[in-house]
Amino acid sequence: MQKPNLIAFSSPIGIIRVFESNGKVSAIDIAAKGAKATSNDSPVLQTAKKELEQYFAGKLTKFTFPVDLSSGTEFQRNVWRQIGRISFGKTKSYADIAKSIGKPKAARAVGGAVGSNPVPLVIGCHRVMGASGKITGYSGGKGIPTKEWLLEHEGIPSK
Repeated sequence: MQKPNLIAFSSPIGIIRVFESNGKVSAIDIAAKGAKATSNDSPVLQTAKKELEQYFAGKLTKFTFPVDLSSGTEFQRNVWRQIGRISFGKTKSYADIAKSIGKPKAARAVGGAVGSNPVPLVIGCHRVMGASGKITGYSGGKGIPTKEWLLEHEGIPSK
């Protein structure tokens, strides 16, 4: 079994682990339990680390490194593409995402796809809110406190 290609570093929301597969970022893990900072000379991982650090420093609002979303179903990939279109500092509801993929009654299924996003931060699932604008959950890092930090970082008021 091949050892995964990854880099890990400290961030304001905990240790961030970035995984590479076939020259693309395939997963990002926020605040991985027991994770320690590691180095890696992969150009993709170095670019991802640099851009994520710039994001946390308030100097970057859009990521440019390549990502691999092949792990998801067609429905999940459609949801992730729509989330990826939400600009820094903006939000959409689960219902908005459901409508945008042509499945207006699928808000709960959208929630499931949001929770399985393999590359949080890059595909800003923290920007997806409940219909009333409330935070309804977050699976990354320490959960809702992590989402609150990310929203505040982007200047988005949360309820």
